[in-house]
Amino acid sequence: MGQTVKRVNNRSLTSIALVGAVAVSLAGCGADATSSDSSTSASTEGAELSGNLAGAGASSQEKAMNGWIATYTGVAPDVTVSYESIGSGGGREQFLSGGVQFAGSDAALKDDELESAVERCYGGEAIELPLYISPIAVVYNLPGVDAANLNMSAELIAKIFNGDITMWNDPAIAAENEGVELPDIDIIPVNRSDESGTTENFTEYLSAASNGAWTHEASGDWPISGTQSGAQTSGLIDTVTGAEGAIGYADASRAGDLGTVALKVGDEYVPFSAEAAAKVVDASPRTEDSTDKRLVVELDRTTTESGAYPLVLISYSIACSQYEDEADAANVKAFLSYVASAEGQDVVAAADVAGSAPISDDLRAEAQAAIDSISTVG
Repeated sequence: MGQTVKRVNNRSLTSIALVGAVAVSLAGCGADATSSDSSTSASTEGAELSGNLAGAGASSQEKAMNGWIATYTGVAPDVTVSYESIGSGGGREQFLSGGVQFAGSDAALKDDELESAVERCYGGEAIELPLYISPIAVVYNLPGVDAANLNMSAELIAKIFNGDITMWNDPAIAAENEGVELPDIDIIPVNRSDESGTTENFTEYLSAASNGAWTHEASGDWPISGTQSGAQTSGLIDTVTGAEGAIGYADASRAGDLGTVALKVGDEYVPFSAEAAAKVVDASPRTEDSTDKRLVVELDRTTTESGAYPLVLISYSIACSQYEDEADAANVKAFLSYVASAEGQDVVAAADVAGSAPISDDLRAEAQAAIDSISTVG
């Protein structure tokens, strides 16, 4: 693993008091988390877990993973969990090659990756669980603009990132922002330079909702050359922050002090929030190839439901249904159970951790059933 591997302890979070309180409460969570059909106490099961558990993948999950890993020490103090934030594509590659026990990915596994997962999982299959749900924010650097949010339709955003609209005071932007004084400066679109699940979600939204203004297919690789870019979420945010007039897209938890866009949904403009993100996820169907172990959601990007925010990132936790090593199976099972638990979801929903949207109780029950199926070979 590279130098960016993070082994997080309680001191890594900004809110030490929150971590301490949650860690104590997780003793109760651990009973369900470790084994849903066991009567063994949580503290006893946590004490039986030990060893190293390595994960890698989506940088969008980095803050959430920091929160989960830090508080998980209260459940299983003898397990060292690490997560390398290398992007969704890199995480899936590391997982499929056997380099890590689990991965985080903003996109579901592709058909060829599902085939590779059979060998990697010792004849089993990949488990894909949507345990991190977060809005993607369209962020901009316009310190002189006096507005809580700039309003934009998907068509307007597509024209900006296509390079069809190049100035911030363009009449098309002004038309959606009546009364806002827009600066006479160039727009600098910024995209991710690496293969990214966030990019795939963003381009999927533009492709579906822009009324044809975005002519490219949804992809994790940015389709336009010669643009400003940044590697991973942190690199994109740094690039936008460093240039007045820049606009980009990132997991909303990383927006910081940058301005953010309210998206046009039906006849209203909706700013991002955990509640608005959860609303569109609950209203969306599963993909045709989803199973009881692969809970893959087909997001409705064109929803007109009031209060829904359709530019949402669902980041999956990917694991094997079978592991060769008994300790690996036990550690993956226990950690993902904690991540899916109500307590685990509440940890990362906190604004000072990741500000994500907690999964529903129904989705949690499905995820837990899939996690409970994890076993060892033979």
